[in-house]
Amino acid sequence: MLDNFTGIEEAQKKQLIDAIAQITVLIAGADGMIDTAETAWAAKLTKIRSYASEELLHEFYQHVGKTFSEDLNTEILALPKETDPRTEILVNKLALLNEPLSQLPNPIGAALYKSFTSFAKHVAEASGGFLRMWSVSGEEKQLMSLPMLTPIELIIEEDEA
Repeated sequence: MLDNFTGIEEAQKKQLIDAIAQITVLIAGADGMIDTAETAWAAKLTKIRSYASEELLHEFYQHVGKTFSEDLNTEILALPKETDPRTEILVNKLALLNEPLSQLPNPIGAALYKSFTSFAKHVAEASGGFLRMWSVSGEEKQLMSLPMLTPIELIIEEDEA
């Protein structure tokens, strides 16, 4: 599974896959209500990213898309219904991703970090506003940059520059 995700264990690869459902619940539920527009858009986004994202991540999103709906439902059912405790649990789970993200080859870790934050932003923008699009609540805005994750910058080798 995820052959190009070298340097991490299979359990850590699963953590990264599970993160997409966790990010969805974190952002969609940040304002107190998990909106079906947000979860439906997240499901579509996983499919789109399986072919229309950085090539390094196509296989990742193919794996995510296989079980995304089930993973999302599992997360929703397992977490508290109340916003604050649910958010705290998800923030703590997502913070655990810093280790595997930092252990991946830099181009993959950087691409995945960027993809996670972009995914969160897309989920946040999926409801509200004009035609229920492009409006982000204050609670979502605080979380959509995924502040619990340490940013990973792409390192460009001098011979590549």
